[in-house]
Amino acid sequence: MATQTLQDDFHEQLKTVLPRLRIYALSLTRDRDAADDLVHDTVIKALTGRNSFQPGTNLAAWLFRIQRNEFISGLRRRRPTVPVDTAIAESLSHPPHQDSGLVMREFMSAFGKLAPAQREALLLAVLEGLPYETIADHTGVSVGTVKSRISRARDTLERLLLEGESRHPTGETARRPSAEAEEDRVGDR
Repeated sequence: MATQTLQDDFHEQLKTVLPRLRIYALSLTRDRDAADDLVHDTVIKALTGRNSFQPGTNLAAWLFRIQRNEFISGLRRRRPTVPVDTAIAESLSHPPHQDSGLVMREFMSAFGKLAPAQREALLLAVLEGLPYETIADHTGVSVGTVKSRISRARDTLERLLLEGESRHPTGETARRPSAEAEEDRVGDR
């Protein structure tokens, strides 16, 4: 019976505060319909959470706090948003550039590990665009050796770039003489 009395008392106090809640809602919203909605939402929240109200404390202050918080939450929900067109978004952002630097660094490291004769043949063929015969005349080797050097250089670059290299515990790169480099030295003689 005591809880029924507390509930009845809560409802009576809530009814007496309603006109003041309406005035406060009008001062916040400056619109009658919005003020009515705010008072309604405040009363719903108060009735839902009446177990959190401490009897003997200031009910009006508690209700005004709920109303203010509900008003602020409503403003946040209705916060204007600007649709961002994909063209605008793309113009404001830039693709990352650090990847190209890393790729170039990895390529230069792998390219530096090629035998000098393979590097030269690959550069002359790919960058200069020279035919195999011209490269053979320039380097003083046969056309077959030029083709072999270029093919082995490409294969080695691909292997180094795809597989990566094993590292010693000291951090130095493991280098072992390759069969291709040995063949180049034999073919140059």
